[in-house]
Amino acid sequence: MEYNQRMGDGRLVSMTKDAIREDIEAGAADAADRAKIPTLSDDDMERLLDIMITQGKTVSVDVGNEVVMTTDMGHSVINGNYSECGGSGVSVGITAANQIIERCMGADSVGVQWYDYTYKSIKAVITQQQQELESILLNTTCPCCFGSMPNLGAYYKPDGPFENVGDMMAEGKITEGMEVYEQAAEAAIEDVFWVTQQVDKIGIDNINIDTAGAAGDGDLLASLKSAELIKKNTGISVEMGMANEFVLGIHGGMEYAGERLAGMYAHKLVKVAEKAGVDIFGPVCNTNTRMSTPWNVARAVTFLKECSRVSTIPLHANMGMGVGGIPMVENPSLDAVTKASKAMVEIGGADGI
Repeated sequence: MEYNQRMGDGRLVSMTKDAIREDIEAGAADAADRAKIPTLSDDDMERLLDIMITQGKTVSVDVGNEVVMTTDMGHSVINGNYSECGGSGVSVGITAANQIIERCMGADSVGVQWYDYTYKSIKAVITQQQQELESILLNTTCPCCFGSMPNLGAYYKPDGPFENVGDMMAEGKITEGMEVYEQAAEAAIEDVFWVTQQVDKIGIDNINIDTAGAAGDGDLLASLKSAELIKKNTGISVEMGMANEFVLGIHGGMEYAGERLAGMYAHKLVKVAEKAGVDIFGPVCNTNTRMSTPWNVARAVTFLKECSRVSTIPLHANMGMGVGGIPMVENPSLDAVTKASKAMVEIGGADGI
């Protein structure tokens, strides 16, 4: 007998039970080898196999295993209609869209974010963001998150004041590039904290420092230092989500709390996030588009399970297009999304998604 499965690019394929089991074993082994962590137990792999061969269009966690959900998109699932963020394109404002996801879809949190998803760009529209946030807070009950990216890439010319660090290093200007990179990180810290102060005036419940480390270890350092500033000066809850399954070493020598950031996987990164005061951490596993969903989900669960073992703060696994074992397509199929989500909760130990 063969079972319908997805590939990492979303294609529908047929696989035998033995082939699915082999991919689960190989995916778990790959994660264990890369991060130097234990692979999944035989019982975990059999449980994952059972989830992956379920033939319904959707699956769900067992009663009692429900988790809360946060999001980096919030209202955009309703009124968004562009690129990677997807959305339904419903012509309603941000407040109404948040009311819909809260009251009609049962969301656990609502949110507001600027479409140019970078703290630096939000500075120019902060007044409008404050107005929208006030309306959302007055018309919804759920905790409200304000999210964006530190995104050091936005600080390079022509959008920002600094030379492009990648170009500098490619030209052999290694030391100079490292210095500019450090300066860009400091500028990002200032912007993240300034924006937080402005939305704190309106009463925001949570700051989401999203896609931390997208531009490498300096980007992550800026995220950690921003979280530290936010917690010490405002007390606002901070959620921080990874950008990649390990930290890219653009600088290579950056440290936080005595720990070198470059090369860190989730189980080590969560510990420095705890030291920075982060309240909710989002582990990441990148999807390999050439491999099957069973392979990709097994990798994601292996990374998450070790992260869950060492973490003392809630883990909201990053689950979406191209991460968390979910196919790399704008609108992933429900079968792949729900199977991956169930596995991450019931085997990986996710506290939320």
